[in-house]
Amino acid sequence: MKTKLFCFELPFLTCAAVLASLQISVIQAEPQSGYGELIFEDHFERTESQEEKDEPGNEWTTSSETTAGGRKQVDLRDGALHMETAENANHAVSTRHAFAFTDGTIGMRFKLDNDGDVLRLNYTDLGLKTVHAGHLFNADFSLKGVAFEDLKTGVMNLEIREARKAGTLTPEQSAALKTKAVSFSHPIEKGVWHDLLVHVDGDKITAEVDGETVGSFQSEGIAHPTKTLLRLLVPGEATIDDIRIWRRK
Repeated sequence: MKTKLFCFELPFLTCAAVLASLQISVIQAEPQSGYGELIFEDHFERTESQEEKDEPGNEWTTSSETTAGGRKQVDLRDGALHMETAENANHAVSTRHAFAFTDGTIGMRFKLDNDGDVLRLNYTDLGLKTVHAGHLFNADFSLKGVAFEDLKTGVMNLEIREARKAGTLTPEQSAALKTKAVSFSHPIEKGVWHDLLVHVDGDKITAEVDGETVGSFQSEGIAHPTKTLLRLLVPGEATIDDIRIWRRK
C-alpha cells in the first residue's frame, strides 16, 4: 500500500525532509491547484480478476487484442501499472484513457528498468481526420532525455504521410519536417521512480522531471483545441503510478 502524507501546514524544509526520508512523490504529496481542475486520477490500488488478459480497470483500454494476439502486456503490480510489449507484437503496447482539455497538465510517476526503454505520452483526437489515427503530438521519456514531436503538422499529417511513402516530398515539406521535433539530454537513473509533469499551454509543451524543467517546444499542432485521448505507448517496458490530469482550458 502506498503511503499518503499531507504536510501542507508544515514548514517547507520540514516537509521536504519528511518526504525525502519516505521517498514520497512530490506530485502525490503537494496540492497542485495552480494546474487547473483535476479531471482524472488513478493510483492503481486494485487487483485483477485473472492473469491471462489485460485488465487495467478504471476505463483504461489497451491494444493487446489487435497488436499482440490478445497476450497480456499490461499488468497491475504492487499498486502500479506495468506495461511490456510482448515478443513478436506488431506495435508498441498502448494503454489508453479518454480525457478532454485544450490546455492542461498530466502528471505521474514512472520507472524504466532497462537501457533503451521509452515511455511515450501520445496526445490524440480521434475525431481529427486529417491525421493518421488521430495523432497530435508526442512527449517521449527515456533514460537519456526527453523528446517532443508535433505529429499533426508533421509525419502523421495524411498529405505528408502519403508523400513520404511515395517518395514525393517537396524540398519545402522536407525542410518543414525538420522543425517538427526536438530532443533534450537529461539522463535519469534506471530502475527507480521519477516524478513527471507535462504542461500544455497553447502551442507550447513543457516537461518537468523530478521537479526540474527539462525542455519546452512550440509548434502549431500542439495548439489543437480538442485533445481527447491519452495513449501511453511503451515499445519495451515501463511502469507508471499516481497519474493525474488537470484541465486549465
